[in-house]
Amino acid sequence: MEKAKVYFSDFRTRVGVSQGVKLQRLIRRAGIDQIDFEGKFVAIKMHFGELGNFAYLRPNYVKAVADVIKDLGGKPFLTDCNTLYPGSRKNAPDHLANAEMNGFNSVTTGCHIIIGDGLKGTDDVEVPVQNGEFCKTALIGRAVMDADVVISLSHFKGHEETGFGGAIKNLGMGCASRAGKMHQHNDGTPRVDPAACRGCRRCAAHCGSDAILYGKDGKARIDVNLCKGCGRCIGACAFDAISNINDSAGDMLCRKMAEYTQAVCFGRPCFHISLIMDVSPNCDCHGENDAAILPNIGMLASFDPVALDQACADLCQQATPVRNSQLGDNLARPGWQCHHDHFKDSNPNVHWKETLAHGEKIGLGTREYELITVK
Repeated sequence: MEKAKVYFSDFRTRVGVSQGVKLQRLIRRAGIDQIDFEGKFVAIKMHFGELGNFAYLRPNYVKAVADVIKDLGGKPFLTDCNTLYPGSRKNAPDHLANAEMNGFNSVTTGCHIIIGDGLKGTDDVEVPVQNGEFCKTALIGRAVMDADVVISLSHFKGHEETGFGGAIKNLGMGCASRAGKMHQHNDGTPRVDPAACRGCRRCAAHCGSDAILYGKDGKARIDVNLCKGCGRCIGACAFDAISNINDSAGDMLCRKMAEYTQAVCFGRPCFHISLIMDVSPNCDCHGENDAAILPNIGMLASFDPVALDQACADLCQQATPVRNSQLGDNLARPGWQCHHDHFKDSNPNVHWKETLAHGEKIGLGTREYELITVK
């Protein structure tokens, strides 16, 4: 496979030229106008940030991308799927309210928001995974699969489970329905927190496998032998009493995530954009964000999600860590066994190279790239 082209622009601007304009120049130079957008529904997949987190991408960058798509004749909408864990984005009404509170609306971004997997995270499509080794099919939010074109707009940052979050994380985990997220997290079964359970029995009414029972105290419990791991009970519980407890080993999660990205992208036009800025050590799903572990680096775009993530990772590895950060604290700690890897030195138990290696193996893209600088 020949090298993929990845286009890069730093955040420096001259007087009178905004970063939004610079981002538009970058994606046009990277070839976004090669896609036939005329009259097409275009899903811009992004992360709206959990309430309390300030590290997510500003809506201004979204509008810059949406304006280019509309100029090329497309009909863009913003999308993300509901979360597996309890929080401010676990159902569509809360998710939409969260997005609006964080500044995402039709005025600030130029397009509307559609939650990809519906009201309670159950509106999905079973999609074949080309060359899948661990996932023969993937459960993807219906609105994502209904789109004619997919644009990944990701905030490239650290991540406590996958090392970093970039294009593949944004698409593979982010486009999965709740059941799809359960599938990637090792087909786990949820658990009930008795202290939070109100005994309302709403979870049992939504259970797809009659796995929820009630004890003499009226509290719910889940029969792991019957549970199919669909996660519907998590979305049904209004009191955040149910959550997922079983995670894949890091390397397995990374491989499944690459296969889910393959399901989202295969057979239709896709384009990928990542901004390496506010590089927090953990995911934007947190209700807070720690100080950035690395300085702001730049914006990148490519048709190849594997090459894009590899280029972003390489640029991060070349950057000087911020001293007053989780990464800086770890490196300064007496006796710290340095991994010479900024992601592992920030979160030592993570795996991230497996994501890119497996993505390349299944034909999602290539790790070999040419970095082209756009002024």
